This record gives sequence, structure tokens and C-alpha cells, in this order.
Amino acid sequence: METRRLGRLEHMSSVIIYGGAALGRVSQDVADTSIQLALDSGINHFDTAASYGESELRLGPWMSTIRERIFLATKTTKRSRDDALREIEHSLERLQVQSVDLLQLHSIGELEQLDLATGPDGALEGAIAAQEQGLIGAIGITGHGHQAPAVHREALRRYPFATVLTPLNPVLSRDAAYKRDFDALVADIRTQDAGLMTIKAVSRRPWPEEAERRYATWYEPLDEQSQIDAAVAFVLSHESVTGLATAGDVTLFPRIIQAEARRREVSPTSIEQALPVSVEYVSPFADGGP
Repeated sequence: METRRLGRLEHMSSVIIYGGAALGRVSQDVADTSIQLALDSGINHFDTAASYGESELRLGPWMSTIRERIFLATKTTKRSRDDALREIEHSLERLQVQSVDLLQLHSIGELEQLDLATGPDGALEGAIAAQEQGLIGAIGITGHGHQAPAVHREALRRYPFATVLTPLNPVLSRDAAYKRDFDALVADIRTQDAGLMTIKAVSRRPWPEEAERRYATWYEPLDEQSQIDAAVAFVLSHESVTGLATAGDVTLFPRIIQAEARRREVSPTSIEQALPVSVEYVSPFADGGP
């Protein structure tokens, strides 16, 4: 699997990042099978969060054998200094590690949340304290929603975050305002030599009210292989993107792995054909989710 440089952190991360949300509600046996597939496929970057159900607990038993082989990231949704620091410490216990390579301030897609996290006594201060104690390596930021790229630009003005995790897929890129903000974020990231990662590559739309929720994702995902191929090829065609985090359902993971393996065979025309503008392919944030 291709690897790309994660900005000034210098880690050569696999372009497919293991999205730990998929482990939130599965057994250890199911988790073990998925984690082994990730390792066998060449994935060396694992991303989880305190808020992802039992994800950290499912990864924990593996750490004694793979910790030195992987880049390990987790996240905090807490907004105060002390709450964030406590959550970071709890994450390390659940993961059975002494430290993680990256701690991300999570789900910051609006200025109000950024103000809370970066303000006096905010979560950023807790992350910095954890960094000074050697509990975490670097500090990053993540967020959902149509405002995420613009909010993440503002975040980089306030603090030199080492990484940014923001949404990108073909349908979002077709929105002129979103593309403008995303491109501006890319320029700022290049200036600061931060690492850029993406989420929501294989989202189709918010779940329709009448739909059977066949997957654990909070949005309805793409599940036809040709569409997943197109979505993965689109995101990874952006040289500025280090990698994409996989969807929050273990059954989709093998299809994303397959898509990465043949992404160079997918043309821009094929992407347009596989994912045309339609009422069935819209922003996952169209209804204000998650």
C-alpha cells in the first residue's frame, strides 16, 4: 500500500487509515479479524477515539505486539482542560499504552466549538499538558459539517496543529463554497507543513427516514464496489491528502482496501459516471448530521 508523509511529523502513513469507529460495537473476535486484515494490507496508521464505543478496548490487546509498527491516534470530545486531560489518560489505559502518537481535538466543525476548545481552560490546554507529560506526541484537530474546512483554517491561525482531519468526497467537492474553503485549507496546511487527512469518502447521503440501517455508520454509505472504487480514487487523487479514514462499519473495510489497490485504474470520467449528481448522492451533512 502507498504511504505518504504526514506533514512535519514525518511519519510515512498508509493512504488508508484504519477508522476505529468500526470497532465500537463489535466483538473482540470480529475486531481481531478486521485488525489483522488491516495489518496484512499494509496499513500502519490507526485512528480511534474515546467516544467510539469499545473501539479503544478492542485495539488494546494488540498493542503489546504492534505498537512499535503503527502510528496510533486517538481523540477527545471534551472541551475543558481537566476533562480533556482525564479522557486522554483514560484512553491510554483502555489502549494499554504509555502514549499515543497523535491526540486530536474531535468534532470541531463550528466556531463555537473551536472557541470552547481553544479558549482559556479549554481542551487544547489539556492536550498541551498531556504532551508535556509525554502522554501524547502531537496535537491535531478534526471536524464534521460543511463549515469544517473554514473552521479548521481558523484553528490553524490560533495554534499550529500538526494534523487536520476534515471531510472530502466527490459530492462535497462539487459544492463551490465547500471546494473554495477546502482549497484554502490545503494552502494553509502546506504553509504550515501540517498533515491533511480526510473522512466521509464513502458516504452516500443521510439515512432516509424509511431506510433500513444496514450499516453501523450514522450516514448511509456507498456499498457498491464500483462506487467505492470511484470515491476512494477521487480522494486519493489529491496529492495534498495523506490518507482517508475508513468508514465506521467493519463490513465495508475490505471493499475500501480493494478500492485502494485498483484506484489508479479509475479515471475522472469513471468517477463522474459512478457517482453522478442525483438525489441519492448528496452531502452526509445535508440534514445537519451527525
